[in-house]
Amino acid sequence: MNRTLITQDGFQKLTLELDLLKKKQDHLISQIEEVAQPDESSEDGLATQLKDELEVVYDKINRIEEALETAKIISGKAVFSGKVEIGSVVKIKISNDTKQFSIVSHMESDPTQNKISDQSPLGLALLGKRVNDEIEVEAPVGKITYKIVSIA
Repeated sequence: MNRTLITQDGFQKLTLELDLLKKKQDHLISQIEEVAQPDESSEDGLATQLKDELEVVYDKINRIEEALETAKIISGKAVFSGKVEIGSVVKIKISNDTKQFSIVSHMESDPTQNKISDQSPLGLALLGKRVNDEIEVEAPVGKITYKIVSIA
């Protein structure tokens, strides 16, 4: 069984998302029951649309439940091994610019919050590296070279 490494914050967010999805699932089932017409052989468009949406919700629920069942909660702060790992906050230098990212599991990644997945090209390239290491990552604009400035 593969363990999903996840921060405590990520675990709580996924648990909250699961609760919301289950409420949405119940609501969709109620709506489907209201619009279903047992005496007609063909479904109307609304019922079909609701069933499609319910299927998407079921898939998300299953994915989150599986992740939570196999989750191993990490502190969110890397035990200082000197290497980048899930939970690390990494400051990198790109040309003359410096950026900071948190390395998180794919289930809690959020690029808008500078939380990058351990399975993303940059996340994969950073894992296991140390301060002052340089890495190259293939991007749509070509290869980009990053230098690790700090790991926390």
